[in-house]
Amino acid sequence: MLRLDETWVWDHWIADTGSAYHLFFLQAPRALGDQIERHWYATVGHAVSTDLRDWQLLPDALGPGPAGSWEDMAVWTGSVIEHAGTWYWLYTGGRAVPGGVEQRIGLATSTDLLTWSKHPQNPVIELDPRWYERVEYDAWRDPWITRDPEGDGFHALLTARANHGPLDARGVIGHAWSPDLVSWEVRPPLSEPGEFGHLEVPQVELVEGVPVLLFSVGFDRFPDARRARRPDQDHGSFIALGESRLGPWDLAGARQIPVPDLYAARIVRDRAGEWQVLGFRDGSVRDEFVGEIIDPVPLKSLDLLPAPR
Repeated sequence: MLRLDETWVWDHWIADTGSAYHLFFLQAPRALGDQIERHWYATVGHAVSTDLRDWQLLPDALGPGPAGSWEDMAVWTGSVIEHAGTWYWLYTGGRAVPGGVEQRIGLATSTDLLTWSKHPQNPVIELDPRWYERVEYDAWRDPWITRDPEGDGFHALLTARANHGPLDARGVIGHAWSPDLVSWEVRPPLSEPGEFGHLEVPQVELVEGVPVLLFSVGFDRFPDARRARRPDQDHGSFIALGESRLGPWDLAGARQIPVPDLYAARIVRDRAGEWQVLGFRDGSVRDEFVGEIIDPVPLKSLDLLPAPR
């Protein structure tokens, strides 16, 4: 578990070097008092572990840009991938604009996961209104990088909202493609609206041959129509089965991950090759924001995937 006495921690992502797990996580001071305020003061912390349980803190990894820049408010969730000896990190940056907050995607690179350089072409991925809705607090964040299944470059999957469909259920998986992790082309969403108000902190993996999508849905983004159909579900983290790592996914049949207080779930392989679930405790059970990352929970113990054939 990762709990810091003076700091809330929440969304996170992991880079696995084969000998160590590098955990990057959003953080903000508990002294803010109101947990909602944490979003506007977020920076990215860094810790390392060999077992996903005991974490050693390292110097902070990334912070917002200078006043007047495209990311001068805060930096938020992203993901990291290694390619040709370099680590590439897509992250969310935000700035205040009249009426709300604009979210765009930046790139940073490193050769050692410790020292990061922001790319001079930032931001590298911007919302395209041909397919995506611009709202008061933009839904254009949380990029998850995955290699193309056929070897054709890289894909970024994002929290986004379609520009059509029921207002409370326009959440989609946004999509961008790149040949080199630097130049990105925004493409239509990989899912259709209709189930959720947003699908936050997406992750795609191939688990025992089954393509899966993880995502999370907040209290205020869980449509009444979905709640009426699925009264057993509410705010939390979900897993949906797909036909490939790029979808389509069965969002109507998505199952909630049955770990109390869990949000922004991630899965990662341990050294035995078993998939483990991580995430942060958001306090939905205790009615008080907790802001700590849980110890790993074996995915197979949760009975969420079809039995191997």
